[in-house]
Amino acid sequence: MAIGTHPELVYRAGGAERRAAWWSEGTPPPGRLAAADDRTTAGAALRLAAGGTGLVYGGDWHNGRQLLAAMGRRLRAPPPAGPGAAALYRAERERRRLEHEVLSRLCVPLGPGWSSPLRRAPPLEAPLAAAFGAPPDAPALMPLRELLGAVGAYEWLRRGVPVPALGGAVHPAYGVFAPVRGEYVELVARALSRRGPLRGATAFDVGTGTGVLAGLLARAGARVVATDLDPRAVACARDNARRLGVAAAVEVIEADLYPAGRAELVVANPPWLPGAPQGALDRAIYDPGGEVLARLLAGLPEHLAPGGEGWLVLSDLAERLGLRAEGELAGHFERAGLKVAFTLEARPTHPRARGGEDALARARAEERTVLYGLRA
Repeated sequence: MAIGTHPELVYRAGGAERRAAWWSEGTPPPGRLAAADDRTTAGAALRLAAGGTGLVYGGDWHNGRQLLAAMGRRLRAPPPAGPGAAALYRAERERRRLEHEVLSRLCVPLGPGWSSPLRRAPPLEAPLAAAFGAPPDAPALMPLRELLGAVGAYEWLRRGVPVPALGGAVHPAYGVFAPVRGEYVELVARALSRRGPLRGATAFDVGTGTGVLAGLLARAGARVVATDLDPRAVACARDNARRLGVAAAVEVIEADLYPAGRAELVVANPPWLPGAPQGALDRAIYDPGGEVLARLLAGLPEHLAPGGEGWLVLSDLAERLGLRAEGELAGHFERAGLKVAFTLEARPTHPRARGGEDALARARAEERTVLYGLRA
């Protein structure tokens, strides 16, 4: 049986049979459930979760968070197949897959109005409503990991992420990639300084996310059409355009890559690593088979106005890890009839770009993000 679009699960707790709707966007419901509380050890919980059992936690909120963290510390992924950067990267991705799969089996009950029966639980109504909308009208179960992600995302939404190039902040919604890797924003700001004002020009921001680049383009004088396939991102970009005072200059629409028509400037910062996404945020980073990048470049010429430019912002980490062949990007340019008019580069500033002695750490330290100025 299902409650709305959420499957109904049956479990026992406190000596009684209970029913609840499984409430998760990225994790399938476990095949069986067991009760857990403050007496449950991390080792026992991990063994059950690794075997496919979902754990319904009914103890203290803070103890539940500590249990989840302790399970994560004990989780063991297969070792890398070799010392190279690509092998280390694949092992890291496998560990993240296991973390998502196994740790998401520790779940917590939720009641009316996104309330939690756990002792010392914080108010959850605002963050969960912001992430998931209206609360369930029946008891629900949600992975604690997913719930904590929504709580953390609400703080990003409430406080915002400072963007120096904008002279303000962007407020990312749950599931929308935050502009914490600021080098791509700085590259577009540098390219705008190089080009000059965009008064009267039409610009497309393809895959807008939070709308941070749309805000930059609008402040440079452009009339912007921003697109995204994710309804959450569309709503988020509209909200940020309003907050930044450029809503009159920015139209945000739900579309797969390009809007209709042509523009003097097309800007895109697509996913930069070939691979399968494991959640909503991953879709901003991972591009299965490089399909989004290929379609983006193939379609660019037919969306450029005469004399127009496309600005592609892309990390070279995929080449450094051997995930994208040397020359593959140039091949996309050639097949689409695109010429590189100029390039701008930036070094990454995120924490993973420094520290570490293995081949993967060195590849991240050497990574460059490049803005390619393209003309048809």
